[in-house]
Amino acid sequence: MLSYQHAYHAGGPADLHKHAALCLLLARLTAKPRPITYIESHAGRGLYDLDSAESAKTGEAARGVDLSRVPGDLGAALADMRARHGGRSYPGSPLLAATMLRPDDKLVLCELHPQEHAALKNNLAGPGVSTHRRDGHEGLVALSPPTPRRGLALIDPSYEVKSEYAKTAVTAQRLVKRWPEGVVMIWYPLLPSDRHLDLTGPLETALPRIIVKSEVWFTDIPPRGMQGSGLVILNPPYGLEKALSALWSGYAEIFQPAR
Repeated sequence: MLSYQHAYHAGGPADLHKHAALCLLLARLTAKPRPITYIESHAGRGLYDLDSAESAKTGEAARGVDLSRVPGDLGAALADMRARHGGRSYPGSPLLAATMLRPDDKLVLCELHPQEHAALKNNLAGPGVSTHRRDGHEGLVALSPPTPRRGLALIDPSYEVKSEYAKTAVTAQRLVKRWPEGVVMIWYPLLPSDRHLDLTGPLETALPRIIVKSEVWFTDIPPRGMQGSGLVILNPPYGLEKALSALWSGYAEIFQPAR
């Protein structure tokens, strides 16, 4: 599990899907004056260079953020971030969250990979930010419920190991039990093997009343690997499903209609 590094995938179609939804959720949660906590299980390094050797090797950014305008609240957050870090930089979800959070909000980040954790601490040091070098599944549950109790958790593992789909479903259920008022967003890849059903199936069975799903299929499907991107949101804000659907209208060059 320590071999995965997100630098190879930063800014690709899956990031566009995940991060646009993340920013939409954060915009809704921060619209009210009460402070929130953003907590993440697999934070990565937080900041990426789209001109890096890793990004060039996969070319995923050319099929994602480099291909099109950037939707919704993500576009504003990306513009703000690039004004600070340069026009070819791309934020991971922790830095996107930090860009949108307010002074009284809290940022709690878990990352187990030693080099990624060191870079994360360097990229997101500051008041209200705490980073933890620990397993994200264990850490997310152990650190919940956070203070403030309003907030959002992102579960975003690499899924390098097949069993992580089922493990993520267990983590999400444990988290909702410990933090019933928290919004939980889970990202997963859509693969030809349909492994994601080990994640979505148990959640839809156990928590059918508090789920919104968003799945998109890539227009430019690579010959191997991920064909689309999926999200499950638990405890979604009112109207989120409609807002997510509207977010993807006009992006036919990146995403196909839902299957």
